[in-house]
Amino acid sequence: MNQPCPQPSPPFLPIADYLPHSGRMVLLDRVVSAAPNTLTAVTTIRADSPFCDGLAVGGWVGVEYMAQTIAALAGFEARSRGDAVKVGFLVGTRRYDCDQPAFRIGQTLTVTVVREFQADNGVAVMDCRIDIDGGPVARAQISAYQPDNLDEYLKQA
Repeated sequence: MNQPCPQPSPPFLPIADYLPHSGRMVLLDRVVSAAPNTLTAVTTIRADSPFCDGLAVGGWVGVEYMAQTIAALAGFEARSRGDAVKVGFLVGTRRYDCDQPAFRIGQTLTVTVVREFQADNGVAVMDCRIDIDGGPVARAQISAYQPDNLDEYLKQA
């Protein structure tokens, strides 16, 4: 019986190549999948992870893991078009629910974002989820904004 050959994942660049962050502020380890309007990244909590108190990272940091995964999706799409990665802003978070107070050292978080809405003015609404061991532990709906021209936007602010 012939079994279908598994399709290889696209060769993803290092996660920092998709983010407008650098150094220790890159909180994610790598992209594991991407498709139109969705991206999944992972990170493993380590003792030297930013925001780690030596035992765990507070559950509230999940919002930033989600925001960086949104940024990685925007960066992945930009690089796929041959464009530069641009800065974006987290505008708001709706109903961030986290089932645990902290993410412990050694846990691997799988962060998935799905674009539900994209306006012409650069505002997007994203459904976000963090899974550990295949089960959801955090979820939120995040609004983000990516201006066409950051310098012009900052002059107006």
